[in-house]
Amino acid sequence: GLPLTLLLSTLSIAMAFPLALLVALGRRSNLPAIRTLCTIYVELIRGVPLISVLFMASFMFPLFMPQGVKVDVLLRVLAGITLFAAAYMAEVIRGGLQAIPKGQVEAAASLGLSYWQTQRKIVLPQALRVIVPGLNSQYISLAKNSSLAVACGYSDLYSVAETTLNQSGRAVEVMLILLGAYLVLDL
Repeated sequence: GLPLTLLLSTLSIAMAFPLALLVALGRRSNLPAIRTLCTIYVELIRGVPLISVLFMASFMFPLFMPQGVKVDVLLRVLAGITLFAAAYMAEVIRGGLQAIPKGQVEAAASLGLSYWQTQRKIVLPQALRVIVPGLNSQYISLAKNSSLAVACGYSDLYSVAETTLNQSGRAVEVMLILLGAYLVLDL
């Protein structure tokens, strides 16, 4: 239960961060096609509940695969959670990018730095420092939401506690342990 929760949340955050960074930069792009594509992705994913994304990843995705090609359900769930987390993280990163004063970018342009040099050396280091609390909040939210993997057939922390409760009949002890585990995840 707990290892699956930690595995899903940690791997999905780690895999979502580069995608979220690219989407956040794309949302601020001067190229209308890239900006529109990134905006559609963020708004579409953020407008759909995670359970729907997991349902699509675990049950609908295999219908689009060629005959004989099978992808493990855990990988499909991980991909769904990663895409979901990337959309939310992109907004956190975009907020951090908007927090950087315009004078920083103008100073980089006056030094002759290219767009990517400006982003890599000036804007992103400052923005990433600003977004650490938001990323921490996203990780906590994702750790809690990873319990939705139960809908795809995996047992998470809550379903293991429920099974233990049904077998032992000790509701108070089981719920206190479950509460403590989620409390530790929030710290």
